[in-house]
Amino acid sequence: MRINVLTLFPEMFTPIQTSILGRGLEDKKWELNIVNFREFSERKHHSVDDTPYGGGAGMVLQIMPIKAALDSLPSKGKVIITAPQGKTFNQQMAKEWAQEEELTFICGHFEGFDQRVYDYVDEAVSIGDYVLTGGELPTMSMIDATVRLIPGVLGNDFSSVEESFSHGLLEYPQYTRPAEFEGKKVPEVLTSGNHQKIAEWRLKEALRATYLHRPDLLAGKELTKQEVKLLGEVKREEEEYH
Repeated sequence: MRINVLTLFPEMFTPIQTSILGRGLEDKKWELNIVNFREFSERKHHSVDDTPYGGGAGMVLQIMPIKAALDSLPSKGKVIITAPQGKTFNQQMAKEWAQEEELTFICGHFEGFDQRVYDYVDEAVSIGDYVLTGGELPTMSMIDATVRLIPGVLGNDFSSVEESFSHGLLEYPQYTRPAEFEGKKVPEVLTSGNHQKIAEWRLKEALRATYLHRPDLLAGKELTKQEVKLLGEVKREEEEYH
């Protein structure tokens, strides 16, 4: 996959070129092309913003340098803009984007974009109902969530299958050595060697975590017969516990 990023602050994208994603870049599992659209400004001091028509506080990003930066790309693929009115990013979007050959992200700043910028994008996406100083951090989050799903980027491709949200549930609790620490023991089933019972325990505990912390995820999920049974057990156990 090739990912293009239009930004005023290319230096902010150092973190996604390190660690696991950095190894993916080195192994050519994906490519990152960062474009500073300030370089496409035709104004004297290469400014890319101006006062809004109709008055008001703040500055608005102009369309000309952004459109010129887009036009400079040999290809763009799906063009995504970070915007509060966009759809909220989630794991399903990451899965869909991971199937694309190319993505282009446009990062905003100041009071937002000239509205005409939206005529050149395919999707407007938000990462939550809060305000940030720019679109770089949301873009990095979305790139991270997407690129790690590309085959070969993660060291163990199975790890992305078992994670929170992959099956519409939060992940089950994980343990490692030592088996006992300050009186707290690892659940016996995990050391039993019985893989069927371990799989059932993990599913039940994933349902428990989701029921306790993100019940909204269960409301939109079609449960299997086994999941219905285990969720019933979880609810009874939690009612007795409390």
